[in-house]
Amino acid sequence: MAEAANASPLAAARAWLQDYRPGLRARELGVVRSVGDGIAWVAGLPSAAMDELLRFEDGSLGQVFHLSDGHLGAVLLHQTEGLTAGTRAMLGGRVLDMPVGDALLGRVIDPLGRPLDGGDAVRSGQRRPLDTPSPPLLERDFVTEPLLTGCKIVDTLLPIGRGQRQLIIGDEGTGRSALALDAVLNQKDSGVRCVYVLIGQKRSAVVSTLELLRQHGALAYTSVVVGEASALPGLQYLAPFAGCTLAEAWMHAGHDTLVVYDDLSAHARAYRELSLLLRRPPGREAYPGDIFYLHARLLERATHLSAEAGGGSMTALPIVETLQGEIAAYIPTNIISITDGQIYLDGGLFAGGFRPAIDIALSVSRIGGKAQHPRIRAAAAGVKLEYLQFLELETFTRFGARLEPALQARLKRGQVLRELLKQERLAPVSAAGHLAWLLAFGHGLLDALAPAEVGGALGRLLAAVPGSGLDLRSSDEAWLAWLETALVSP
Repeated sequence: MAEAANASPLAAARAWLQDYRPGLRARELGVVRSVGDGIAWVAGLPSAAMDELLRFEDGSLGQVFHLSDGHLGAVLLHQTEGLTAGTRAMLGGRVLDMPVGDALLGRVIDPLGRPLDGGDAVRSGQRRPLDTPSPPLLERDFVTEPLLTGCKIVDTLLPIGRGQRQLIIGDEGTGRSALALDAVLNQKDSGVRCVYVLIGQKRSAVVSTLELLRQHGALAYTSVVVGEASALPGLQYLAPFAGCTLAEAWMHAGHDTLVVYDDLSAHARAYRELSLLLRRPPGREAYPGDIFYLHARLLERATHLSAEAGGGSMTALPIVETLQGEIAAYIPTNIISITDGQIYLDGGLFAGGFRPAIDIALSVSRIGGKAQHPRIRAAAAGVKLEYLQFLELETFTRFGARLEPALQARLKRGQVLRELLKQERLAPVSAAGHLAWLLAFGHGLLDALAPAEVGGALGRLLAAVPGSGLDLRSSDEAWLAWLETALVSP
């Protein structure tokens, strides 16, 4: 009985009181002066540091965003109805972090790691800060492996390597998000883990994206980070950093990852809104707090690590919106200078029925060619130049000039190539399929077809490739012998 009494809560409390010694404990307390539009002005807290977490006595959360004499400005990350002027604020004692790891696969979360899919709270023993330095040069390695998107134009003419930063840019409604989603769907069974970041988008667009990923089984290897349009501006501002942190943890664990930022134009608008509300300049005169520095710091974290550093990779596909095709605007030029190339989607091509509406003349991939498979690189050599020459020739013929038979043949061959480059959504092409159509076009096996017949012939050809028994290791002679038979078969 005595042992039971000693083990009771009352006995434990009595023992604690006997050993208790009163003492002084100093703690800083701030007071909220005003709240509105997703920010709060706080008086006091002289020891606060930039980007430090703030806790309010009503349960709200914030992040220090601006320091001034006697007060600070904080962006709100969670706001309750009880947050008003006079609410006390306390320093969190740490910077923002979030859970990372395999527990996040298949989950839809906000930038703080809180679930948005109706599931249980994320249970992970690993956490990482949202803002970390990019890997040093000595930990980086060359980009040597391709990241196949399933898009014929991208994988053959504008190849992307694992660890590359490739910008997707164009007007609204030209298929930027569709191209990125197709790239995510094509990573099934490739071992690449994906993170899709939705920034400032309507809830209907978010639901549509999630449903597409769910229908194609992509959530098994994908995590979705959402900072929707109705969320606090602070969450929209943090969304790309949260997605990068999640992919970065897998990269350092030795995995290949793909992260899509959809889109950084909305992120720049959210940052500008917060900057103006907190009375700090949002442009380049605010260095190092300007938007160029933020996007550079974000995208520099994408790389291919050396074997000693883990051997993983993070491929970044930032999406940026242009207005009426103005590629030389402030935000687009910023990110073009940061990335390793861009895929430009043109509204005129989209309206004309050329899908995906990629302007091959204005698109470039600076380092992806080194990671492209040698067979596809050899078969695609000269195709881009031939297509650009065809576009110039086609423009010349609009003036009604007469063409020699040789030029007419080149014009028809260019029309065949244009039909070959067209591709519907959710119709990815395998690496062997790319090699098949490139060899067929390069050796003139499709020249006899009318442009209207190319789509059907290509569809039958790509459908027959899996049963051919051929792959990228097969010789050109074996491929050509099979192609000649496949193209004449009904």
